[in-house]
Amino acid sequence: MAVAVGFQILADLYGVDPDIISKADSIYPIIEDAVRAGNLTRISSDYYQFQPAGASGVVLLAESHLSFHTWPEYGLVTLDVYTCGDPKGAETAFDYLVEHLSPDKIDCKRLRRGTSVTEEVKVEKPEHLIIQ
Repeated sequence: MAVAVGFQILADLYGVDPDIISKADSIYPIIEDAVRAGNLTRISSDYYQFQPAGASGVVLLAESHLSFHTWPEYGLVTLDVYTCGDPKGAETAFDYLVEHLSPDKIDCKRLRRGTSVTEEVKVEKPEHLIIQ
């Protein structure tokens, strides 16, 4: 059986309010709430404030990570939500971010990661598997 060991959402959000994404202090609560909404396990977070505006951040998850970068001058947020846990958690976190950042347009790709793993694995939580 071919399975994926991870699931990743890569997205570019356009038309996001620059006031929300200009400052790390404005966007980090939304990011942290998205992690909670997705029932993801936060290990640590790190945010960086660019001058005069723009922010980047990463939340290290037991399941992998959630990261973002902003360009307020373009109303752009790029996101990476990656999990080796239940893909529904990544989808829920992503949906939360879209709802709270309210982009005008979204370019999004969903990837299955580690799909060349061919050895037999003991499946403890079959609901977490992505079967090709």
